[in-house]
Amino acid sequence: MKNFVPPADRMRHLIADRNRKMAASAHAYVRGSTARFYQWLDGSERPPLPEGPPVWICGDCHVGNLGPVASKTGALAVQIRDLDQTVIGNPAHDLVRLSLSLAMAARSSDLPGVTTALMLERIMDAYGAAFAPEAELEAQSDAVPVPEMVKLVIRKAARRSWRHLADERIEGIEPVIPLGTRFWPLTDEERAAVNALFETDRLHSLVTALRATGEDDRVKVVDAAYWRKGCSSLGRLRIAVLVKVGRGKSSRHCLMDIKEAIAATAPHAAEAQMPADNGERVVAGAKHLSPYLGSRIASAAFLDKSVFIRELLPQDLKLEIETLTRDEALGVAEFLAHVVGIAHARQMNAAERASWLEELQRNRSKALDAPSWLWNSVVDLVAAHEAAYLQHCRRYAIEENAA
Repeated sequence: MKNFVPPADRMRHLIADRNRKMAASAHAYVRGSTARFYQWLDGSERPPLPEGPPVWICGDCHVGNLGPVASKTGALAVQIRDLDQTVIGNPAHDLVRLSLSLAMAARSSDLPGVTTALMLERIMDAYGAAFAPEAELEAQSDAVPVPEMVKLVIRKAARRSWRHLADERIEGIEPVIPLGTRFWPLTDEERAAVNALFETDRLHSLVTALRATGEDDRVKVVDAAYWRKGCSSLGRLRIAVLVKVGRGKSSRHCLMDIKEAIAATAPHAAEAQMPADNGERVVAGAKHLSPYLGSRIASAAFLDKSVFIRELLPQDLKLEIETLTRDEALGVAEFLAHVVGIAHARQMNAAERASWLEELQRNRSKALDAPSWLWNSVVDLVAAHEAAYLQHCRRYAIEENAA
């Protein structure tokens, strides 16, 4: 039997795992340090940012939080796929955080600073294109070309089946979640709460919504385990649930993801009308920003915690960017900025889109098309995160030596 972590030891192992992941590269550090970005945002000496119309924003808009997402009908599009930090706020926050993520990816790929400058120019053009009067605001726009490396991920997603998901997530297609390095045992209380949750009408509707099944089809929990996953969600409840849907030979298995929702670090607009419950907030943000994901997600109460639940589909993939060439960096930056622009523009009326597009042009130079507020923000953030990353690596090395 593989080694696994008992409930009492979860936090110690999760902290060690997060530190290891964040020490892997400066780009990985940025992905796992959302709070540092908002510490910078609270600083009095940072460059002033434009104020866009308050809309639902991702709140943690980095490269790894975008990727192919499947709809209930099987359609596929690249959208925002992680909404833990979603709030009604300033869309400029998403634009700056995405730009930081892409700039750090370029630095991790040993690309020169000139490439970063050109990336920011492409980001502004592609993001702004979503707010033009003639812009298409569907799930996927043809206004910006899809880079080849993104096409490869989309093709891979389109070919995937339950077998692929089972092999990756539960190491086989047998109806069991094997305990080991990724999945750890639940407490008796947690397991009983999982069973009770999937007996509710809300979860029955969520599970059966993706299938042509009758309302009386049975939804049965087959297995469940604590899921060791992610950096920024450290210490939060995360449970994988293997569910059997239907009866007899027509029954099928699906894998559900229960994730604790906590208060967002991202600041929200002063007059924003958002759900007070954090799970409901995540669901509302998903419906506005990522329609495909928003149609497949629900909130609930679980052991006095607010959670949101979705089915993991084989087609849902994140964009894993390790190294980039110059042309890849420019193409990916352009494409992802447009995806985020569509998610924001879809929530604005024509007047708001025109006003925001005009505001985005503020302080744009004639020599380089990226406005000074974006360039100066990214320069500040890259410097701060580079220093913080090195300090993190030093602490990690000391802890490893001590261990």
